[in-house]
Amino acid sequence: MNNKKWIAVGAAFALLLTTGTATSQAAKKRYVVSVKLIGVGWFDNMDKGIKSWAKKNKIDASMTGATDASAEKQAKMVEDLIAQKVTGIGIVPNDVASIDGVIKKAKKAGIKVVTHEAGGIKNADANIEAFENAAYGAVMMDNLAACMGNSGKYVAFVGTLTNGSHNEWVAGAYEQAKSKYPNITRVEDPIESKEDADVAYNKTKELLKKYPDLTGFEGSSANDVVGIGRAVEELGLNDKVCVMGTSIPSMTNKLLQTGAIDKIFFWDSALAGKAMLNMLELLNKGKKIKDGMNLKVKGYKKITVSKTNPKSFNGAAWVIVDKNNASKYNI
Repeated sequence: MNNKKWIAVGAAFALLLTTGTATSQAAKKRYVVSVKLIGVGWFDNMDKGIKSWAKKNKIDASMTGATDASAEKQAKMVEDLIAQKVTGIGIVPNDVASIDGVIKKAKKAGIKVVTHEAGGIKNADANIEAFENAAYGAVMMDNLAACMGNSGKYVAFVGTLTNGSHNEWVAGAYEQAKSKYPNITRVEDPIESKEDADVAYNKTKELLKKYPDLTGFEGSSANDVVGIGRAVEELGLNDKVCVMGTSIPSMTNKLLQTGAIDKIFFWDSALAGKAMLNMLELLNKGKKIKDGMNLKVKGYKKITVSKTNPKSFNGAAWVIVDKNNASKYNI
């Protein structure tokens, strides 16, 4: 065999070794995203994004969660991931304050952590939001106010009273109402649905009995408007009560078409999952998450740093859907 052939064989062998090493390194990486709960459309959709990301990047990435929105169960699951020494953890927390303590343990173990829907997080490496939360709440109120004729009483639901993003959304809506719509008032503090459509349904019926002149409902959990809409439709109030909130078309299409739900607001949870994973990859490559960075995911191509938390970043990824454009979104 002449020298040229030896060189060619050597180059091919070196390439094989390099490729094998890269594949081996990718195979050793393991990212897990812990979500509020599993078995609901919102997080089923996020799981699709995570699986798509894993296939494209040839890196082990998966989603985990409890069957109910339990902060305690989520904390235990994250502690188990720390014990397993995963490469990185993504978290969509039920309780920002309590999960922050668990994140601190992950950091001590050298595990990178990125959160979502946790604008006030302290110990994570970074948090990513689809948008600035107060602005999202304000936009929701603008739409709700228009539906209510700029006057009347409304009530706001949150998945849990400890959910950071939900409370920021309803606070943003509340401040917008106070500043722009003096004839709109919110009755009671935010109502907790436990991320459960049945709870939202029952509480809506109770509220409508307590406040017969209630004409507006704002939901935060993907299940809130589903339960609220069911109650409104059952009571024959489709044309008298305005129902809006965060959810997805696959969960709300029927009620959107009947008018029991007027509008939904959302971001694509699959894309949010991909954004979290891209941030974990960047962090594990030794890079810093910065203002203006392109995460190479639609809606997150020029993220901006939060005004209140230097670890939190915002995309520009909200969508507003009613019965006329719901069919455009296969989510």
